[in-house]
Order: sequence, then structure tokens, then C-alpha cells
Amino acid sequence: MDTILKIENVSKSYTGHKALDNVSLEVPRGAVYGLLGPNGAGKTTLIRHLLALLPHVEGKVEIYNDSEQIPVSPATRELFSYVPQGNTLLSGSIRDNLYLGNPDATDAQIEEVLYVAAADFVKQLPQGVDTICGEMGFGLSEGQAQRIAIARALALSPDVLCFDEPTSALDPELTGEILKVIKSLAEEKVTMVIVTHEMSFAKAVSSKVIFMDNGVIEEEGTPEEVFDNPKSHRTREFISKFDD
Repeated sequence: MDTILKIENVSKSYTGHKALDNVSLEVPRGAVYGLLGPNGAGKTTLIRHLLALLPHVEGKVEIYNDSEQIPVSPATRELFSYVPQGNTLLSGSIRDNLYLGNPDATDAQIEEVLYVAAADFVKQLPQGVDTICGEMGFGLSEGQAQRIAIARALALSPDVLCFDEPTSALDPELTGEILKVIKSLAEEKVTMVIVTHEMSFAKAVSSKVIFMDNGVIEEEGTPEEVFDNPKSHRTREFISKFDD
């Protein structure tokens, strides 16, 4: 297994509450890991550790880059891209937002990420990539804004792409658009870690599903294993609320 991320015995506490409790996980290069669980399970806290936005006093997080094993720190953030929850576009044009992701990107790189994430609708806009997004992207639909945010994250050519609830504010039709984009990235073997409450989304796109609860990993397996034959009682209880 060609590991790209290794999380080993990581714990994190907030005022006496353990948000992460001795969490260990290995992510292979090119895999899509879907993180499921109730609110407060520790999913977003885990993502923030990968991005070195939170210090891990206990345990370690490492990324493998060019055959080198590197402790995750603020210096490794350039190896990650992050698409947070909600609309994150800034005022200016679509082009401005794409170059904001990577000011050193070439025109060819911008065209490539646009093709992957958003070309089908951008080319239909009267001003194309020069369309003004408006403050917080309100000149675009929520689905369009999210797809531009994904393209902007891809412009960094990250080793790992992280999402936090990429479909939380979207209706089913727009969720389908984002799912299509992420599936295309999975086919290109982009390593992704995705926090989501949308279990149908996780089942459709993940190569591995992680179910977390109370700061621990309750279950890890393929979508078929976790959704169709969960071993943990807590996982079964959670999955039972899902109607495929």
C-alpha cells in the first residue's frame, strides 16, 4: 500500500472533552476517504489536524511526499488544499478566484482545473471566466460557487484535497453536480478526505468509509462493508437512519 497520510494515536481535548481519542488511520495515495458520524464526532477536528490548523500534543500526523516522510506542520500546508463548508468565493471574477488559489499557476493549469470542475457552465456564461462572482460568490448559484471553489483548490496541485461538508447547503440536483465532479477527481486518483453527513454521497464516492463517534473511529471499511454489513452496534444504529 502506497501510504500518503499516516495518523498515529492522535488525541485532542477541549476543556476536558476529548474531541479525538487515540485516533490512528492510514490513507493510501489516490484513495477517497469519507468521514461519517454525528455532530461532535471529531470529523472536522481530524481534518484541522491534517491541515496543521490545530496542534496535536499527543500522537503524530505525517505526509509522504517524494518518498520522504514529513511531520504535518504549517510548512506542509502547501501539500493540502481545503474546500470548507459553505460559499468561500471572494468578490471579483471567476478568473480572480482561480488565481487566488495559486497566483503562480499558468494559464494552462487554470484551464485544466476549470475543465475538471466547472467548464460546462462557465463557458455558457456571457463573460466566461471574467464573470464577476460578487461578494462571497453571490453572483453564482450555490452549486456553481462550490464548483469554482473546488477548481480553486485544485489549482494548487495538492497532494491531498480535503472537503468539509461539500454538499451541505445544496439541493439534491446541485449535490449531484458536486458528486459528478468529485467522482471525476476520484477517477484521476486525486487523494481526498471528505467530511460529510450525506451518506448516499459517501457511499457513492468513497473508496473507504470511516465512521466516527465521540472522538474515536468506530468502524472503517469499504462502503459495502460499512453500509451493508456494519460490525459496530453504534455504526448500525447510525446507518439504520439511512434510506438508500
